[in-house]
Amino acid sequence: MKSNQKIARITGILFLFVFISGIIIFQVLQGSILFSENFIAITSQNSNKIISSTLLGIINGIVSIVIATMLLPIFKRYNYNLAHLYLAFCILNFIAIMLDNISVVSMLELSNEYVRNGNDSSLKVLETFVYQKHRWTHYFYLLISCFPVFILYYVLYLYKLIPRVLSIFGLFAVLLMFIEELLSTYGQGISMDLLLPMALIQLTLPLWLIFKGLNSPASVSTY
Repeated sequence: MKSNQKIARITGILFLFVFISGIIIFQVLQGSILFSENFIAITSQNSNKIISSTLLGIINGIVSIVIATMLLPIFKRYNYNLAHLYLAFCILNFIAIMLDNISVVSMLELSNEYVRNGNDSSLKVLETFVYQKHRWTHYFYLLISCFPVFILYYVLYLYKLIPRVLSIFGLFAVLLMFIEELLSTYGQGISMDLLLPMALIQLTLPLWLIFKGLNSPASVSTY
């Protein structure tokens, strides 16, 4: 019991790190640069930010796997398959992060080449390709990131490991995020405001785990 609560609090701290680092990566370090219409000229000037964002992204992905690994012995007491599925999706999410990082580095290298060689027509041809490549890998990563989060809140809901109002809100938030990101891949995004519930619950859950831990209903083993 005490061991479970200790794990819950540690994972709460790690979830908080994932949440904060995600904001830093996409809102502070990358967003205004890589999604700028003039990214080819300004990315090179912000190379330290871009490099830092990729390294932080790798750490973020690793921490998510660590969280799933720590929760595995707790979750598999209730549902062996869902516990391992959560871990598998976190690993898949890490792969998606790495693919997105490769696109980010490609944008940085193209910008460096542009700055060195000036307004080279061949680089301008690559500009649209590299920009769109990053757009696709970024949306792919965001879509993939919905799967481990959905499994997490589904397990928390199914076995009442946190108040059900929180887990239901988490499921609702991830569905909204998935819909928005899926539509955005087709250029039909509704509004970025649909991501606000996800931000709210991804802040609330870590704080709940840190201060309250996990509930301990009777163990149920489901395969």
